[in-house]
Amino acid sequence: MGVSKLLLMENAGRGLADFIQKKRGDLKDCRIVVVAGLGNNGGDGFVCARHLAGQGASVTVIILGPPPELKTSEASLNWKILEQMKRTVKLLIVYSYADLQVLRDALASADVVVDAVFGTGIKGRLREPFASAIRMMNEARAYRVAVDVPSGVDPLTGEVHDVAVKAHATVTFHKAKTGILKAKEYVGEIVVAPIGVPPEAEE
Repeated sequence: MGVSKLLLMENAGRGLADFIQKKRGDLKDCRIVVVAGLGNNGGDGFVCARHLAGQGASVTVIILGPPPELKTSEASLNWKILEQMKRTVKLLIVYSYADLQVLRDALASADVVVDAVFGTGIKGRLREPFASAIRMMNEARAYRVAVDVPSGVDPLTGEVHDVAVKAHATVTFHKAKTGILKAKEYVGEIVVAPIGVPPEAEE
């Protein structure tokens, strides 16, 4: 219908940032860690990071995998934007399980953690370093916000095969996925954020 995926990603990331700002208030002294995967969920997190940095938050983005392996052009474009934000956004890359100490260190001082690792495309048990990264997020004292679906929760059934993020809030886009309605112990508060999908697109 002419609504681009890039625009939908922008609206999703902005909606996520708006929720965090409303929840936290003044972001000037707020330390936010965005933990991102290589798909569009990560791309939503990149957009969110840009908006939060623009509101004065101290933002660290940790990507779980090599940036050249980002799966979509939309996510890749938003990562490249962050690479130019050297003054306001700190970027860290986890290439393997051995690199996870950088995540542990960042989480230790975080006020808010954004789970942008997996979205609706998750299937089966989680590989490393993803499973350990999720466990570290759950151990953090920070307020945890999941992007669309908590990582590790099946978006259709709500099943958890191994481990999943236990979010305090889940900002889901357009409509709540059936799985998050069945996984209450993981999703926390459910917030549905409109991202500009035309109602006719469902017909």
